Amino acid sequence: MPAQPSHNPPQPGSEALRANALRANALRADARENRDRILRAAREAYALHGIDVPISAIARRAGVGVATLYRRFPTRASLVTEAFAEQLAECAGALDEALEDPDPWHAFCSVFTKVCAMQAADRGFTHAFLARFPDEASYAGERDRAEEGLALLVRRAKEAGALRPDFDVSDVVLALLANSGVVNGVQPEAGAASRRLVGYLLESFRAEGAVRPLPSPVRLELDQLYGAG
Repeated sequence: MPAQPSHNPPQPGSEALRANALRANALRADARENRDRILRAAREAYALHGIDVPISAIARRAGVGVATLYRRFPTRASLVTEAFAEQLAECAGALDEALEDPDPWHAFCSVFTKVCAMQAADRGFTHAFLARFPDEASYAGERDRAEEGLALLVRRAKEAGALRPDFDVSDVVLALLANSGVVNGVQPEAGAASRRLVGYLLESFRAEGAVRPLPSPVRLELDQLYGAG
């Protein structure tokens, strides 16, 4: 019996279309891989040296050309903000939990401890969070929200009588500057030294420890942490 003709004969150019689709998928996979490698390299470099690492150094670490890096991340700010998106979300989550905590002292301590621990674990995150990126609106918005939330935590803890009455919100910046000095000066024991310092600081922040008044506060801004260490 003669073979029956196919009801769906190959269309002209179908093999070429399939080949083009395979090449496009491969290119997309390569692009994703390059993007992931760039972000890994950026996080590693920022953790060690802060966010002022040259773009060329990150490209070398990732094994890609500078042009490839710029195709994925057209500005330095876009690379920094994407590299630390997860840490920013973690920080925002800790702040949201603290603002819902009915215990003002516990809420303040939890956020302060969390931020200091993140500062000790990743030098780059502190720099990234505090840097001003005017073109990255969502990132700037999170930073502003964090400043407002921190000020609210301080006010609540003072009103509850748990935080010493002469504590000023700028004292948080002063404490983070001290923690930055410890973190940058005692590698590889930064984590343990930071935890010890935080323990001392929190004890000194307690209202019952306010035996003598402090000198006048220094009006420090979070931006001043950016260049620390």
